[in-house]
Amino acid sequence: MKIATTLFAFLVSFLLAGQAPAEESFYQPLPEMKHPADNPWSKDKEELGKALYFDPRLSGSNWISCATCHNPGLGFGDGLPRALGNGQKELGRHTPTIVNSGYFESQFWDGRAKTLEEQALGPIQAAGEMNQPLGDLVKELKAVSGYVHMFKKVFGESGISSENIARAIATYERAVVSKNSPYDKYWKGDKKAMSASAVKGMGLFFGKAKCSICHNGPAFTDSQFHNLGVKQAGPLKEDLGRYNVTKDENDRGAFKTPGLRHVTRNAPYMHDGSEPTLEAVVDFYNRGGGEAKNKSAFMAPLGLADAEKKDLVEFLKALEGDPIVVVLPDLP
Repeated sequence: MKIATTLFAFLVSFLLAGQAPAEESFYQPLPEMKHPADNPWSKDKEELGKALYFDPRLSGSNWISCATCHNPGLGFGDGLPRALGNGQKELGRHTPTIVNSGYFESQFWDGRAKTLEEQALGPIQAAGEMNQPLGDLVKELKAVSGYVHMFKKVFGESGISSENIARAIATYERAVVSKNSPYDKYWKGDKKAMSASAVKGMGLFFGKAKCSICHNGPAFTDSQFHNLGVKQAGPLKEDLGRYNVTKDENDRGAFKTPGLRHVTRNAPYMHDGSEPTLEAVVDFYNRGGGEAKNKSAFMAPLGLADAEKKDLVEFLKALEGDPIVVVLPDLP
């Protein structure tokens, strides 16, 4: 964390001074995924987590699975401005992708969960989402002999419990990684991996457009929270964001910086799904965002020409990694 903080401060000092250090100074390939000491990886655990992820029995209606909103065919999102929860009721926020979520320092748009294990149980028991009491879920899974066998194989005598359900799902989610993008290939020596337009866009991303002030590091996120002045769309009149977690007035209307790898698959954009395309997102930033009392000091008009905006979008497209191929599991 200290290294990341130092790099962040160094980067901000350059960009706020109007300078653009060489892009290679900030190229960071994705490191090997780390697993918590109390939830080490195993192939059997990942396969168990995958089965649970796709199983609608995790919801009270037996209709909604994790994959309903985090669909592999839709970039591990749902393609909707805002998620649909229990009873097909529209929720207040856009479904965040789980791609590369194992690298994030916190989960959910407001960062209320510190780990994927904690995050995994949140939507399951939320009345507006999957609406499944954890005690009922444990009983339901214990009635399925295939799950009894799988849990015992992975977790031994502790078997089926809410904690082990969370550990298994989190293990599967950590396997959903976007890597080997044209951007990675470019810095590994294949200078034809990115188009000339994308290369120009890379210069803008790390320079004039100042994107990398917040979108930095291997996953292109500072894991911090910012108020961009997004005008709330959807059923919520006002979403206080990070403030709901910290009760700090400085966090009112602030939301987590999303990672940008695989970003082309995650439209629409922003915490409320209010921007339909990457082009619209770039336009939003180019005009300095929206209006808000405590809008981030980093938000200011960029003065990008139409050609520069196009180049920037081409660079964002170059952050898409290899296809994430998912074979649906046979459920117990």
